Order: sequence, then structure tokens, then C-alpha cells
Amino acid sequence: MDSRLAKRHKRQVARAKDKVKISEPDLRTPEEIKAAREASRPAGGRISGTSVHTANPSSRNSTAPGTGSAAKTAI
Repeated sequence: MDSRLAKRHKRQVARAKDKVKISEPDLRTPEEIKAAREASRPAGGRISGTSVHTANPSSRNSTAPGTGSAAKTAI
């Protein structure tokens, strides 16, 4: 039974090696690569409004006044 599993594993490995797709090298010159990068960049440069530091902080974790867990009063 162990030899059967070993043969099965060997077949699976051989099939997996056949399916591996090897990436082709980039045959463009450095100038062509640079030109392609320049062409793919947005025309306006940075998009406004995507700054990390915003004027108003995120209200995701903040609670409205009076709705949070306020101190309990004894009755």
C-alpha cells in the first residue's frame, strides 16, 4: 500500500511540474519601460482628498453624545 501511495505522489508531482507556468522575461529596453511607466501614471499627479491626514477625523469608532455608556447613577 505504501508503494502505491508513493507512485501516486510521484505522478501528482510530475503533473504539477507540467502545469507550472514560467514567466517570460521582459525584453523591453529600460527606456521603453520608463516610457510605459510615465504613460500609465495619472495625468493630474496626486489625487486630491486622499491625504492620510484629513481635516475631520473618522467617525467610525466615535459615539454620539448621550448614546455611549455613561456613568450609572445609583437609585
